[in-house]
Formats: sequence, structure tokens, C-alpha cells
Amino acid sequence: MKKTKWAKNTRIASGVIWNLFLLFLVIGLTLTVFGASVGAGYFASLVEKEPLRSKEEMRSEILSYEETSEIYTNGKYLRKVRSDIDRKEVKLKDVSPYVINAVYATEDEYFNTHKGIVPKAVFRGLFQDVTNSDSQTGGSTLTQQLIKNQILTNEISYERKAKELLLAMRLEHFMTKEEILEAYLNIIPYGRNSNGGNIAGIEAAAEGIFNKSAKDLNLAQSAYIAGIPQAPFAYTPFYNGSNGLKDEKGLKPGINRMKTVLFRMKETEYITEKEYQEAIAYDITKDFRTAAQAPKSRDEFLTDEIQRSTIAILADKIAEEDGIDADRLKEDKKLKEKYDILAERSMRNDGFRIHSTVDLQLYNAMNDVAENFTQYGFTYSENTTDKQTGEKKTVKMPVQVGATLLDNKTGKILAFVGGRDHELESVNHSTQTTRQPGSTIKPLLVYAPAIEYGVIGAGSPVVDVKFNLRGWKPVNFIPYQELGIISARQALTTSQNLAAARLYNQIQDRRPADFLKKMGYSSLTPQDYESPSAALGGLSHGGTVQENTSAYSTLANGGQHVDPYIIEKIEDRNGNVVYQHKVEPVQVFSPQTAYIVTDMLRDVATSGTAKVMKSKLNFNVDIAAKSGTTNSFSDAWLLGYNPNVSLGVWLGYKYQNKSLESPGNTQYGTASSRTNALYAKFMNAINQARPETVGQNVRFQQPKGVVYRSFCGISGLAPSAACSSAGLVRSDLFNANVMLPNKADDSIISSASVSVKGTRYAALPSTPSEFITAGGVGVNQEFIKRMLGPLGGDASKLFPSKSGFASRVVSGAIFPADSVAPAGVSASQNGSVLTWSASPSNDVIGYYVYNGGTRVGTIIDGQSLSFPIGSGTYTVRAVDITGLTSAPSNAVTTAAEPPEAQTPSDSTDGSGDSGGDAGTTPPDSNTDTGSKPKPPANGGNDGKPKPPANGGSDGKPKPPTNGEGDGKPKPPANGGGDGKPNPPANGGNDGDSNSDGD
Repeated sequence: MKKTKWAKNTRIASGVIWNLFLLFLVIGLTLTVFGASVGAGYFASLVEKEPLRSKEEMRSEILSYEETSEIYTNGKYLRKVRSDIDRKEVKLKDVSPYVINAVYATEDEYFNTHKGIVPKAVFRGLFQDVTNSDSQTGGSTLTQQLIKNQILTNEISYERKAKELLLAMRLEHFMTKEEILEAYLNIIPYGRNSNGGNIAGIEAAAEGIFNKSAKDLNLAQSAYIAGIPQAPFAYTPFYNGSNGLKDEKGLKPGINRMKTVLFRMKETEYITEKEYQEAIAYDITKDFRTAAQAPKSRDEFLTDEIQRSTIAILADKIAEEDGIDADRLKEDKKLKEKYDILAERSMRNDGFRIHSTVDLQLYNAMNDVAENFTQYGFTYSENTTDKQTGEKKTVKMPVQVGATLLDNKTGKILAFVGGRDHELESVNHSTQTTRQPGSTIKPLLVYAPAIEYGVIGAGSPVVDVKFNLRGWKPVNFIPYQELGIISARQALTTSQNLAAARLYNQIQDRRPADFLKKMGYSSLTPQDYESPSAALGGLSHGGTVQENTSAYSTLANGGQHVDPYIIEKIEDRNGNVVYQHKVEPVQVFSPQTAYIVTDMLRDVATSGTAKVMKSKLNFNVDIAAKSGTTNSFSDAWLLGYNPNVSLGVWLGYKYQNKSLESPGNTQYGTASSRTNALYAKFMNAINQARPETVGQNVRFQQPKGVVYRSFCGISGLAPSAACSSAGLVRSDLFNANVMLPNKADDSIISSASVSVKGTRYAALPSTPSEFITAGGVGVNQEFIKRMLGPLGGDASKLFPSKSGFASRVVSGAIFPADSVAPAGVSASQNGSVLTWSASPSNDVIGYYVYNGGTRVGTIIDGQSLSFPIGSGTYTVRAVDITGLTSAPSNAVTTAAEPPEAQTPSDSTDGSGDSGGDAGTTPPDSNTDTGSKPKPPANGGNDGKPKPPANGGSDGKPKPPTNGEGDGKPKPPANGGGDGKPNPPANGGNDGDSNSDGD
């Protein structure tokens, strides 16, 4: 048979198959060894940085759930760290056997036989992850879960999983199965209790869900609790917060999970069929505990803030110990999240004694004021749907408050107000809310840098005139207001937007926003460096109350910034100091700049937008302050400081589309007045609680280099003879190290001006002389060009009618005249008075009145459009700045007898011209050629009109009596004898927001 053909073929085939088998076996073994080697190498790379913990270290970390950290203020114990998780320790013997069996059946069937891991479960989980399988059964033993919760984090990564496997196997050598199980039952999260608080550990779960001890749980209750850890917040029977028990739909997942646990207990023979049937028929819903309202208080804001800061400190410390660079930790969000988890766990469980800078007496004093203040404003109501319950409910939306009190020298946070109701809104509006700063940014970003760069001194002239910068056209709080040339001190005192924006344009290329960064503004963007609106508070994100207050403390501290802090030191359970804060000042501005800006801000508190605040203080204090509001009054700020402390206050709604000056807020006053009032109450309470902290008798000390110098008020240059004779010399503070007014003023020239629509312009050669005011003080075109700068603007607005310089200086602006005659007017008779309409042309300087063909009167711009008449036929012509006249008006004929003396009506509109009129009388003769009208009985012999009864002897119009002997008009009574001009009477210095152009 061996010689047969089929036998021979069989032998050959079997040989080939055997050889192929051997070949594939060798290949398979080679690949297996290679794969195992690669896998082992990869595993080793994942765990190479994991420190080799000793038995004592691992046991300590696993069993560290017993000791809670403590908080101290003023060196005295305040409270334990408020834990987000309620946990109570229990011994294994005090746990129901049903619970233990349920845990075995559902979480770790092989717990008593494995060595920390179950390999097939690990490979199953790895395969499901690699293939992205819809079914993710997991593979963690109780030991692994214990490692994840106590030593590692919940981070989802192969690195964390590899470390978990390694540490789980190692832990099995250091702890018994009973110790591991007991630790697991005390550590594992179990969702929420009846108050909506997070719970961990079987004892807290039994009490929080069923109001029982763990040892008294029945089978159904044990199965329900044992099923929760797989998805704690899906299977827990209670909603978050104080919303109570879930509805039937919300309870169903947890009840179904309980039935699954019972089925597995039956399958693994921990219970009988009878016990199973009885348990699934059990009505578990009747056993759920009734919710109780958890108490809330102002201490929650304090505890939250101390805990947040502690976590941040510990996260940096732990990362540093692991060799992680601080910058990398900030940039890598995933890495930061990991270390935040480790830090939070350490903060809660490592028994630290955390010492805070907060003075509890000051904290309570400020929060008493906040709770009792009645002028916050209108409380909105918003209808919302609860995301958890689906229930419709009404939520209150009151005006919120944030305030920070800092020690200037050290940066200590002495006290703060986080909000009005922690239960309603737990966000700390002092440290966690970033809002645009409005005009409070002006001293920090505009005026202090400009002084530091040597661009201005305290009284240097700035220009408050409108402009258009690539479509951006800012306005003052009063939109039509243009104050012209004013001092920097006045511009800051009344918070003029146009002046600040123009000054910022001069210095923006030097990147003054770098000063903000040095002072702790943490949310600046590249756009904030480029945007011109940043000068008015238009930052992308803005800053917190704490950041803004800290920036102002830089000015109080001689230009040195110190970071604000709330954690003084942290001690471990043995009293060893593991962290001690170090004060590290950074010089941001020179002492001279800081003092000059402070002196300017003193004026804000005495005569500007914060004077209401100072008027309500019940003690004397050397205080500097600045207010600010944002668009639509979404925010209202007041920042202030004395030499010892800085206080910042903010008001606003949660949502920025709500206005503090909406119709519902009318009865509460303006946004700024409310902030002023609250600020004063805070300061009064702080001073009453700790007068030595405020130091009411302490004053800012003027450093060397700050000098008082005279200068020409309109140009900022050294006074010239012309400037002095014109009464334009002013004096104020300068930083002698960077800027003094040494160059003599060259801006003043003689001036002849004419009024057009209430604004004075330089007279043209062709302007009729009867409309000209001669002999005044003017400025040259070079001055105008220099003051308006690259932004340009209307030169006639440099000295508007309400300007402190208006009565002495003519802008020198040239009116853009055309060669077109003005439009005519319509005349009518009212008794013995001729009246007419104003010409619609924009270049009219006055009117001629004719009787027949003879000119009988001249009315200049600003005077009443009327003229007393006798018999005859009267017409009126409009006159423009070039001397062109309009066509005559319609004729008005009358037969009335003329009066013996005819005088024009005085100006009544306060147009800002010379103050008198030119007179309107019949001419000397009946010829109009070369002759000029003369007023009756005035003693004049020059043929020029003279105002009635003004005591003049030169035949020229004179302004109304002002008490000056030189015949020149007097500037408004501003008490400016000290060289510091007060703000104009524009309604903007009463401390209300109507002056705080933001």
C-alpha cells in the first residue's frame, strides 16, 4: 500500500502541512514575542516616571480620607475646609453583608482570587478601546478603582491606565483584601444625598439616601446603592442643589440598575430565587429620604475663595515637584486639570492648616453693609426651565455687587464682597467676573503713562474736540459737548472721553497696555494693544474687581505693584510650613508719576465724579478716586485709595444686556450715584471696624522731583509776555525728571474775529468792519495744527463759548467760506418792530436793514432778529463772512412815526461773542456810498455804531459790565486762583454718572 500513488501523495501533503504548521508556529511565536516585547516596552515607557512608593507611602495615601484641612483667619480657627463631598468613615464589620455581596457581584466578581488586576478584563477593555467598540464593559477591579480615586486621577489616557495597573498589583502586596474592600467602601462616590450634596462612602450614602446606617440596609436598598458607582449622577435619586427627589422618569434608570444588580447577585448565587423575586418587587421609592434645606451664608464666598487659591498654590507646588514648568502648566489645559485634581484632593484630605490674610472683622463689616444696602436697583425675574427636572420656574436676577479691600504695601486681601446671595449665584464677583472697566481705565492706561513718558504734566492742555479715526467717532457723556482746550487735570476730573482718546492716540505706539499687564491685568488680548477705544475702557474682556483694585493700589504705593493674595501660609498636619507667601514688588510707574496722578484723582473726589462719595464719608481721609460706567450702564465702578488701603466697588447685572439705568431703576438714582453711596458706606464701616487700618490722618507724601511750575495754559509752554498779558498763565505739578515747560510760548497773535452762528472765527480781509471784534488775543495756525494733531478736528471748537479761555482767546480758525451770496430772508411787521427769519446759509454773520435804498441798521450774529421802525418801506439783507449780501427780503411798508431814539435789542442767546451789540441807527446821510451808520445821541464822531449806554468813549462795542477794569470779558467765576481750573458748569461734577463719559 505504501507504494500506491494515493499513499505517496498523502505523505507529500502531510509533510507540506507539517512544515507549514511549523513555519506559522515560528512566525506566530516570533510575532507574539515581538508584540509582547513592544507592549512591555510601551508599558514601561508609560510608567517610567511613576515614583516607586514604599508600603508606608501607599497605605498612607490610600487611607488618607479621614483628615480634613482647616482654615484660619486673624490667626484663629475659622472652620474646616468645606468639602464638596460628604464622607463618613465606617468599619467593614459595620456594613451590611448584602452591600458587600452586591459589590462583589457587580464590581469585581474575582476580587478574592485576583492579584489586583484581571488580565482578560484588561485585554477586553483594550480591544474595545482600540476598535472603538460601542460596548465598553470596563475592566477595573476594586483595587484599581481605589488606586484611581486615591493616588491617581480620573484622566482618560493610556499613561494613567498603565500606572493604575502597576500600582494595583503593588497594593495587593501591601494591604489585605479586607483592608482594600473597607477602603473602597469608604472612598467610592455614591452620587448625591437628599440635600443635593455630593456623597462618598457607604455610610454617607446610606444616611444621605435612606436615612439609615450602612449595617441596617436591606437587600433592595443595598442593591440600589451598590449600583450607583457605575454612573453616580444618573442613578442617584436626587437632583443637584435643593431640587429634591427626581420624578418617576428620573428615578427609572436607578431602579433598573438596582434590578440588574439583584440579577447578578442571583446569578453569582449570593441570593436565592425567592430573595431575588421579593427584592425586585420591593417599592424602593418609599424609602428615599426627604430633602432638607442646606444652610448658606456669607462664609461660603470666603471659604470658596480660600479653597480656590489654596488649590492653585498646591497645583503649582505639586507640578514643580514633578518637574513641570509653570508656563507649561498654564498653557496645557489638560495638564492643568490633572494637577488641579491632585491639588484639590490634597487640600481636602491632607490635614493642612490654611492661614488667610482676610480680617474677619473687616469682612463682616463690609458684608453687613452689602446685605443692608437698599439702593442696588431693580430686580428682574426670568422664566427658565430647569435642565435636570424640566420644570418651569422663575429665577430672580438682582443687581450684583463685587468689592475688594487691599493693603497697599503688601497686597493682602483684607476683605471682599463676593455677591448678594451665594445660594442664588455662587460666582464671586470680586475675583471671578471680568467686566469692562469703563473710565476707571483712564488713569492707568492714559494719564499715568503720558506723565511717565513726559508727554504731559498735571495741568498740561489737552484737546476735547471731536474727531473721526477710521470710522471711530467717540463722544463725551454729553454727546454734543466739546470743551476744547482744557487741562489734563480737568479732563480727568470730569472724565472727558475726547480728551482721553486724543491723548491716548499720542502715546499708543509706545504700548502703554504693558503697564496694565505689569499691574496684574490677566485677560489682555493683542487687540487691546491696538484698539483706540481701550482708552475709554473698551477692552476685550476687561478685568476683575480684584485686578482693577490692585492696579489702583500701584498708584497708592508709589508706583510699585504687589500681587494681591489671600493665602498667607499653609502648614501640614505636623505644623511644618509647606508654603509661605513672599511679597515681591514690581516698579511700574515712577514715584513722581504715581503722586501726580494721585493728586489729580484727589480732585475727582473733591469736585468731580466721586465727590458724592466723599461728601458721605463720616471721617476725614486723604483719598483719591475714579468712577466709571460702561455702554448702556451695564457696569458702574468706583475705585479709590488712601496711603494705606485701596477699595474697589462694582455694580452690575449678571447679564451685560441689562442696564443699571433701565426704566425700572429710575427710583434708585443714577448708576454712579448708587455706587458712590455704597462706596461711602463701605469706607465708613471699614474705618469704624479698624480705624488703624485705614489711617485717616495719613497723607500722601510728595516725592522729590515733583515740582510746581507756571506755564501758558493754552499751549503748555513756558509763559511768554503775550501769554501773561492775556491772563493765560497757569501753574500745576510736573515731573522734573522727564518734563518741564521750558520752551517759551509762541502761539499768541493779535486777533480780529467775527461770530458765525455763535462760533468765533478769524475775520477775513473782506469781512465788513462793523461785524468785527478787533484787538483780541488769537492763536496762529501752527498752534492749531499742533493741538489738533493727526486726528484733526474743528479748530473753531478749541475755545468754545463755555471754555475758561473763550472770553480771552479766539481760536484763529478760518471759516471755509464760499463765493456764493447767502440765502435771503422773509420780513414782517409786529407793531413798530420789523422782524425777519434767519437765513438758512451757514456763513451768515449778520443782517443789514434798509429803508428804501438807504441802510438804516446793522444786526450782528447773536442779536435779536428785529429792528424798530418808523414810516417807510423796509427790506433786510443777510451778510456773509466774505461781505456778500443776499437779495433783499420782501418789503414791509409802514406809515408810523419813528421814535426819537432807536436802539437794537440786546443779545439774549449767550452766544459767547463780545457781549454787546453794534448798534442799529439811521445813517448820517442819505447816501450809502462809504458812509456807515451812527447811533443817535452817542457822542460818536467816527461814524461807527456804538452800543447804547455802556460808558464807552472809543466808539467800539464793549462787553457788559463784568467787574474788569480793562474792558475785557472775565472768565467764568471758577475760583481758579490756584492755577487749577475747575471743570466747566456742564452738570458733570456732581459725582453722578451723567458726567462720567465712558
